[in-house]
Amino acid sequence: MPKLIYSMSVSLDGFIAGPDGNFDWGAPDEELHRFHNEQVRALGGHLLGRRLYETMKYWETAQEDPAATDYALEFAEIWKALPKVVFSNTLDEVVGNSRLAQGGIAEEVAELQERSGKDVAIGGADLAAEAIKLGLVDDFRLFDHPVVVGGGKPFFPSLDQSVHLSLVETRTFASRVVYLHYERG
Repeated sequence: MPKLIYSMSVSLDGFIAGPDGNFDWGAPDEELHRFHNEQVRALGGHLLGRRLYETMKYWETAQEDPAATDYALEFAEIWKALPKVVFSNTLDEVVGNSRLAQGGIAEEVAELQERSGKDVAIGGADLAAEAIKLGLVDDFRLFDHPVVVGGGKPFFPSLDQSVHLSLVETRTFASRVVYLHYERG
């Protein structure tokens, strides 16, 4: 059965963006970028909130960036080919291999999983928070960066009950980023 994966870079104190919305501390080096490339390559789709979608739109035209590295261009090709569903109340249209959500989170996840037969990812803290509260997220994959930002947008939402997780995998990168892969259970 395909899984729903929530994966993002996170500060040591649990935030995906600092108080000012900044997350430049989460930019991957080559080793980490190549790891992301392989993880995204294995997906059958991605659900995004509006803010994450707008951030990720860069990858639709990354080949026009003269500073883009070979591994960044590889990610752009992987990302452009990946089916994406965008949840937004303000966007009228999206670009590339993206479409606006027509159903709820559970319906959109099921459709992407059924169509691809693969795991699907969800991103954007607010959208992921809804999925977590609905009990839809199977895997939590954190890229824990060695920085304390002191506040901002949390990776995990406030919950009424605990979510018990089992550690599946860890990996420490040369950049001192620690990958933590947990599954529900």
